[in-house]
Amino acid sequence: MGYDSVTFPMDTVFLVTGGAGFIGSNLCEVLVQRGHKVRCLDNLSTGFRHNVVDFITAPNFEFVEGDIRAFETCLYVCRDVDYILHQAAWGSVPRSIEHPLIYEEINITGTLNMLEAARQSGVKKFVYASSSSVFGDAPNLPKQEGAEGALLSPYALTKMVNEQYGGLYSRLYGLDTYGLRYFNVFGRRQDPSSAYAAVIPKFIKQLLHGEQPTIHGDGKQSRDFTYVENVVEANLKACKASHAVAGEAFNIAYGGREHLIDVYEGLCKALDKHIEPVFGPERQGDIRDSYADITRAREALGYDPSWSFAQGVDAAIQWYRKCLVEC
Repeated sequence: MGYDSVTFPMDTVFLVTGGAGFIGSNLCEVLVQRGHKVRCLDNLSTGFRHNVVDFITAPNFEFVEGDIRAFETCLYVCRDVDYILHQAAWGSVPRSIEHPLIYEEINITGTLNMLEAARQSGVKKFVYASSSSVFGDAPNLPKQEGAEGALLSPYALTKMVNEQYGGLYSRLYGLDTYGLRYFNVFGRRQDPSSAYAAVIPKFIKQLLHGEQPTIHGDGKQSRDFTYVENVVEANLKACKASHAVAGEAFNIAYGGREHLIDVYEGLCKALDKHIEPVFGPERQGDIRDSYADITRAREALGYDPSWSFAQGVDAAIQWYRKCLVEC
């Protein structure tokens, strides 16, 4: 794995917010397996207890059901913590357009609560999830930090505000913060059933069940799909990053470009399915093309993603085949 060389003292304490969610549960799993003490905070609004069931009874794992909108809860979970991996948020561009107020509460106020609790608790480093959506309508490819366009959704706005607060807390209070701009992450434990589900797990589930998927738009839009193991690597390496780059945000992706229709056809081939998709209207707020320049993350974090898109898809298919039967 790309993070095998990243080590911490065994008595290191990690807090993973949103730890029962897709990315958060993968982070918890790796850290628990390594023997570190892991505290998981989740209100189970979008996460699931079954995501942490395999290690919830581990002696070095603590599950706290709580909400980042409650500052006292944030203070409580930050006690004696060395590193915070802040994943708690509501995702989905379409849902944010429907419900902008709750995105303000969770993604902005909740993150500010965590930053302030981390500052008051003397946390060493605060690593948080940002998003490629902050690039908005910027036409440049590949996407480079510092070349953002006009934002296209409330979700994108919340992530940009998170980055601004992260930078401010580093400059003003000396809290080392590192923003990770995730590009279309996929992999095990990603929920395929939600109305706002990411495209790869949704396609896999529908194809396995013989259903006809809908592709929004013409299918020629492109994405830099990133397997979740690469995101785990980025989080752990950010915990080791230099103080000199604190307050910055970095593109976290594989650094490739896949067109949606090609992804769909590849999944059909891998699953031996022959189902023509339905083409629906484009989704409001979606970025047309997404392709990351990860040079800055390589240089500043030592990020070197080891899982290609093809490897990730193979692993995801295996997991969903098993999960959709046994879970």
